[in-house]
Amino acid sequence: MRELRAYYDTPAGTAKAVDGVTLTVDPGERFGLVGESGSGKSTIAMAAMRLLRPPARIEGGQVWVGDVDMMGASEDEVRRLRLAKVALVAQGSINALNPVARVRAQLLDGARDHGVRFNRREADSFVADLLEQVGLHAEVANSFPHQLSGGMKQRVCIAIAVCLRPEVIIADEPTSALDVVVQRQVMESLRAVQASLGAAVLLIGHDIGLMAQVVHRLGVMYAGRLVEVCGIREACREPLHPYTRLLVGSVPNLTTKEDFGGIPGLPPSLVIDQPGCPFRERCPEAMERCATEAPVLRTVRPGRQVACHLY
Repeated sequence: MRELRAYYDTPAGTAKAVDGVTLTVDPGERFGLVGESGSGKSTIAMAAMRLLRPPARIEGGQVWVGDVDMMGASEDEVRRLRLAKVALVAQGSINALNPVARVRAQLLDGARDHGVRFNRREADSFVADLLEQVGLHAEVANSFPHQLSGGMKQRVCIAIAVCLRPEVIIADEPTSALDVVVQRQVMESLRAVQASLGAAVLLIGHDIGLMAQVVHRLGVMYAGRLVEVCGIREACREPLHPYTRLLVGSVPNLTTKEDFGGIPGLPPSLVIDQPGCPFRERCPEAMERCATEAPVLRTVRPGRQVACHLY
C-alpha cells in the first residue's frame, strides 16, 4: 500500500478513516494490524479489496498485488482479481455465509464465477480438498451454516477465501466472536493454509496477545494512521511509541504482578482536522511540539518505523 486514503462523508463532515497508510507485506509473511475500534483497520481491508461503498470513498493511494494496482484497475478487472489474487476472510462468519445455501454450493460458487468448470466428481474432490485444508470433514459440505459451530463457520470462510490459491489473504478479525480454544484452531488452520500457498497474510485485530502468537510483524494504527511498524518480538519487548506501550501494557502478564494499565481518554474525532499529534491528549510523554507538528512515520532503527517526536 502506498499513501492509501479512505474517507467517509457524514453530516458532520468528512471522516478521514484511513489517512495516508503505507505498508508492505511480503510473500509468506503474516503482518498484523492492531488498534482501538475506529482506528481504520477494517476500512483498510475493505478499501484494499475495492469493496467500499458510499458514503465511504477511496480518496487516493495505491494497493499493489504483485504488478497490479487494485486502485487503478477497472471494476471488471477487480472482480477477476478478488479471490484469484487477493481474498478476504470477513469479520463475522455468520454474516459472511449464505444462510440458505449448503457449504458445498458456497465453496464452488467463487470458482465457477471465475470460469472454473467441474463435473460432479471433480467438484466433490475440490470441495473435500478445501475442507481438509482447514481441518474439516468432507461431510461438512452438506451442512447449512446454522448447523455448524462458530469455529467451523470461520474455517469454511477461510476455505472459500483460498479456493483459487490467492497471493494475499486479508483476515479481518477472524476470531473476534470465538472462545480462546477455537481461536487457536482457526488461526492454526489459517497458518497451515498460508504455508501451503506461500501467500501473504494481513491479519487485522485488536488482541495483541493473539498477534504475538501468530504474526511476524506488527503495525499499530491510531486515528487512521500508522504510528509504529516493527517485528512482533520488538513490539512486545520494547515498544517505542507511547500508544504501543500502553496497548502492550493492557495485556495480562503471567510472570510479574502488576496493576492493569488503561489508556485514559478517547480517540480523537476523525472529522475535525486538529494540528499536531492525534495522540497528544492521551499521551503521558506529550511535549509542546506535539500540539503543533504532526509526527511522520520514519525509520528510527533497522526494521523499525515510528511516528513520534521522541525519536
